[in-house]
Amino acid sequence: MKDQVLLFPFGQYWWFYAGFLALVLVLLSLDLGVFHRRAHAVSLKEAAAWTVVWVALAMAFLAGFYFFMLYRLPHDPRLTAIAGFDARAAAHRGALEFLAGYVVEYSLSVDNIFVFVVVLNYFCVPTRLQHRVLFFGILGALVCRGIFIGLGALLLRFEWVILGFGAFLIYTGFQMMFAADKEVNPEGNAIVKAFRRVVPVTEELKGHKFFLKRKGKVHATPLFIALLCLELTDIVFAVDSVPAIFALTHEPLIVFTSNIFAILGLRNLYFLLRGAIDTFHMLKYGLGVVLMFVGAKMTFLNRLYGGHFPIALSLGIIVGVIAVSVVLSLLIPKKESSESKQ
Repeated sequence: MKDQVLLFPFGQYWWFYAGFLALVLVLLSLDLGVFHRRAHAVSLKEAAAWTVVWVALAMAFLAGFYFFMLYRLPHDPRLTAIAGFDARAAAHRGALEFLAGYVVEYSLSVDNIFVFVVVLNYFCVPTRLQHRVLFFGILGALVCRGIFIGLGALLLRFEWVILGFGAFLIYTGFQMMFAADKEVNPEGNAIVKAFRRVVPVTEELKGHKFFLKRKGKVHATPLFIALLCLELTDIVFAVDSVPAIFALTHEPLIVFTSNIFAILGLRNLYFLLRGAIDTFHMLKYGLGVVLMFVGAKMTFLNRLYGGHFPIALSLGIIVGVIAVSVVLSLLIPKKESSESKQ
């Protein structure tokens, strides 16, 4: 990876990152400040509509990004000086890499939803307030992913780090497929326990407030503890998802934009799937195969194909595996445990 030339080095394209972040902040401001200004329970129909909207926005960005590359790359003297550089082929590959990264991150996000359901139910967060908690969770995720991607871009310049991340993804994929499901205990988290020792927490919710004052002292509400647990969960999942996308592209700009667009659609995906999460019980096997595949790309497949495994083939394998796992989930219903039958 260290010998590959970046199409979009940060020093030259910092303004693109800044413009993209400004776009994201505008979209989030419209989301919370206009469309979801009043706390309310998100219906299945509303969640489905907003899921389509966020996917459509991601695809619209992809189209714009593709035409931007077609215009920009042929006029970049740094790239045109490279013998045999094909700007159109590079733009086509970049677009497919964005799409592959978006599909991987969006698919892995389904695994987050189970934890979201457990955390929000554990703290008895009313349905009308769940969108607010998830919204601020997204803001924290933006910062977290930015840091992870920046570190990834620096660390993945070293061959041993690439091999290490690849092996980690293969192991994680195997664990996802065959490890027994573990119960999620938000209160058992060490960071949550440490926070409670520093800041007192009220026993009950106080509307949409995360903090309030009692006798001149700041208290957190269970709503903030739920938010804190969601942020910690996202950090854990970012450890898997960020290296997975770097296995598909070495461009930090593509990793960042595809990752963020997938995160933006996560809230509405939660409201859409929270009641049917057990239906897609075979998805964990599909996601495990995907992680093992992208780990294999980092460790040996790219080398077998002269440095870069074909992105179109990668995208086809990822989409095919996920589609098969979804279809199998629908064809083979999950068996109820003996406890659930009683």
